[in-house]
Amino acid sequence: MSLSQRREHLIDTAISLFAERGYHATGIDTILAQSGVSKKTLYRHFRSKDELILAALKKYDGLFRNDFMRRVEERADSPDKRLLAVFDVAADWFEDNDFFGCLYISATSEFSESGTPIRQACMDFKAQMRRYIEELCSSLPAQDPQALAEEIALLLEGAIVTAQVSGTGRRAAQVARGLAEMLIAQAAKP
Repeated sequence: MSLSQRREHLIDTAISLFAERGYHATGIDTILAQSGVSKKTLYRHFRSKDELILAALKKYDGLFRNDFMRRVEERADSPDKRLLAVFDVAADWFEDNDFFGCLYISATSEFSESGTPIRQACMDFKAQMRRYIEELCSSLPAQDPQALAEEIALLLEGAIVTAQVSGTGRRAAQVARGLAEMLIAQAAKP
């Protein structure tokens, strides 16, 4: 395995462990044991665990967000239907065996100090997801597309947390989808 392949394998292993166990509960030794990478290789790429966490969050951002949006686009062809498909794709995600909640919500709760690179990566991810929802809402004949986007983004975040905490993923997504449908219909009224 090349040095760059070891780095990517280390990041992929860290993503899986952080998702399942959390950031503080996952020690460097566990990551090294699971990845089969030496401590020397780890520190060749990352000066600290926080740097590894940041690399994991950034890689997961691209993988998750692109896959999520692609799946939404495949399910529906109009902005209003895509807004609802957001919750259908979320429901599928919640039922995945590898669903342990949102990596970014977890990171934000474990790293509460504002202004850190980890918190910024979480804020950037959530802002990108919200911008996607805003783009869909701006294509609707809504009186206030920005307000609608905020409401739908909040419903999605609530569904994610509910799915993580209660284990009722599909139901949480369905309830959020129903509320989103009402909000979309209401936003279009003169």
